[in-house]
Amino acid sequence: MTGIKTTGEKKMMFFSGRAHPELAEEVAQQLDVGVVPTKAFDFANGEIYVRYQESARGADCFLIQSHTAPINKWIMEQLIMIDALKRASARSITVIVPFYGYARQDKKHRGREPISARLIADLMKTAGADRLLAVDLHTDQIQGFFDGPVDHLFALPLLADYVGAKVDRSKLTVVSPDAGRVRVADRWCDRLGAPLAIVHKRRDKDVANQVTVHEVVGDVKGRICVLVDDMIDTGGTICAAADALFAHGAEDVIVTATHGVLSGPAADRLKNSRVSEFVFTNTLPTPSELSESLDKIKVLSIAPTIARAAREVFRDGSVTSLFDEQ
Repeated sequence: MTGIKTTGEKKMMFFSGRAHPELAEEVAQQLDVGVVPTKAFDFANGEIYVRYQESARGADCFLIQSHTAPINKWIMEQLIMIDALKRASARSITVIVPFYGYARQDKKHRGREPISARLIADLMKTAGADRLLAVDLHTDQIQGFFDGPVDHLFALPLLADYVGAKVDRSKLTVVSPDAGRVRVADRWCDRLGAPLAIVHKRRDKDVANQVTVHEVVGDVKGRICVLVDDMIDTGGTICAAADALFAHGAEDVIVTATHGVLSGPAADRLKNSRVSEFVFTNTLPTPSELSESLDKIKVLSIAPTIARAAREVFRDGSVTSLFDEQ
């Protein structure tokens, strides 16, 4: 007899970058695995060094890193970690990106602009990623940028069930903050049995984060309005939309978003807003100045959703089945 027989058993290993270790620990607990010890540090000139302290040979490796600030540093660290796994002879590398950086640059609006979301996908593939797992991509088309399987997870069930359990559904109206979110808002309507309204806006193409709200389409007078979006960055768009709803007679406004980027003037805008509650998931760490001082921020854990999807991938199951009820 020639050759060598193996048991054929699969092995999952879970890795994390330094961007959002709290989420990584939550996901690891849900998976009932430990985060692989990793030595990672910055050299004096800013270069990043990574070395895993356990062998990854022949393992199905899952690497989580959320693209939070400083975003370019954490993207680079993730690429280096993917490369290290490839060179460590990992059997497969699944990259978990709770928040996908540069997702808003998914197409050319004007000449001589990059499509940076595609570049990020190309970089991950080149580094050695076999599969991408992300939560609420800014646009569905980003799935096509990665040359390999992409599992697109949704926070809608988590957010919608939270809102539905705490308000009078007979008075609830789901509101899309712009035309691009109407499809997602429709799913909310189906899940909560609520009518839809839309805030029509126009963005200044020459000034970043500058939005002018024009009108509200739909009946919001005397209603509890839930504004649904994928991310809140500086807070300008969503706070302007909330002001428009109050101006049209809304009784209350709740804002939900999967990703709380919350950069720049977001803290002041959220504090000064008439919105009664901002609901996010923990795909990104909440800035300490907001989590400690603003009691109208509620953060829900996306860790169980990510863990269930990772388990299905490892077992060659169906990730789509997790969201069939939508």
